[in-house]
Formats: sequence, structure tokens, C-alpha cells
Amino acid sequence: MTIVALDLPGTGARHRETSPGDVPRIAEDCRSTLFRLGVDPPYRLLALSLGAMVALAWADRHPAEIAECVLINTSLRTYSPFYRRLRPRSYARLLYLALRDDARACETMILRLTSGQRDERLVDEWVTLRVRHPVTLANAVRQLFAAARYRPPRDRPAPPVLVLASRNDRLVHVACSKAIAAAWNCSLRIHPYAGHDLPLDDGAWVAEQVRHWTDGGGA
Repeated sequence: MTIVALDLPGTGARHRETSPGDVPRIAEDCRSTLFRLGVDPPYRLLALSLGAMVALAWADRHPAEIAECVLINTSLRTYSPFYRRLRPRSYARLLYLALRDDARACETMILRLTSGQRDERLVDEWVTLRVRHPVTLANAVRQLFAAARYRPPRDRPAPPVLVLASRNDRLVHVACSKAIAAAWNCSLRIHPYAGHDLPLDDGAWVAEQVRHWTDGGGA
């Protein structure tokens, strides 16, 4: 199995690029990237938050290319109100992140907002990445609006879907994942204590849920 960690346009190694302003175009960009890398479908997509919306748009437009989708701590405007999709208690912190130019202060705030961890070594690593691959405010705003405006397909995409969520997500309410799973009658697993960045807080749990689901133990 080949594992490819894709950077969305405007992030990571692609931080100098302009992020598209809508989710379907981000999906098409990711698709083109895999084609250029010579990675052939079918793909198994595992994606978090905005990335999960990108995975859905991909599966909706090109279902034959996608074997499975694992959606982590995401939300869809069709099924959840705005105050659950982005919890009000996070608004002040996000404004703080937009206005501050202190890398360590910002990465510390992001860790507190998205994770239950308090490891200063992790903050050090994130500061290094921030300096090396800075995300512009304009790209961050484009991605935020892309996520807010995205309208998912009316029906569940053809590929099998697993929804993973964190009960202690301080950014996106766990009810958003429950609403998606209920609307599409797909498998749902809820972690008892992790934050928004579920793979960071308990990657082993994520791997076990995916393995169990893929093996047919809970589909």
C-alpha cells in the first residue's frame, strides 16, 4: 500500500500557491496532483475537517476512483447550523490567530484549540514548520469561506463512508458528525476524549477503527 500525504494548495510545501475559493476545485487540484505523481486509483481517502469535505467532493464527482472515505471531525452546512460547525467559543481565539504575528503564541493557541496535548516539543516542531511553510492570511480566509459555502451531495456518495469524531472537539461540535452519519446511514465512531485533531491525540485509535471497518467488522 502506498500512503500519500497531500498538502492542499496554499498549505505546507505549497504555501506559495493561491488556495481555490471552493471545495470542489480543491478536490480537483488534489486529484491532479496524484495523477502527476503517478499514483493510480482506486484511492482510500482519510481526511480531517476541511480535508474531509474535499474527500466528499472528490467521491461525489469521481466515485469510480474512490474505494473508501474516512471523514474525521468535519461538518456540512446541509445538516448542521453554523454555531455547531464552528463553535462560538473558538471565535475569539481565531481572531487572535489572525491578528497576532508571534509564531510561538499562535502555535500554542492552535494546539490548545485543536488538541488535548500540552507538549512544548510539539509546539517547537509546529513553529519550525510555520516558519518554513507560512500560510498567508488570505489563503486561510479562502479556505474558511470554502468550507463555509460547501454544499455536499444530497445523497451519500457511492463509496463506503466511515465517520470518526471526537467528543471533546472544541472547534467543531461532535453533533455535526452525528448528523452526517444519521443522514447518510453510515458508520460512526466517537472517541471519548480527543480534540479536533483526532489523529494527533490518538492516532492508534484512528488506525484501529479504520482497520476494523475496512475488515468488515462494523460497516
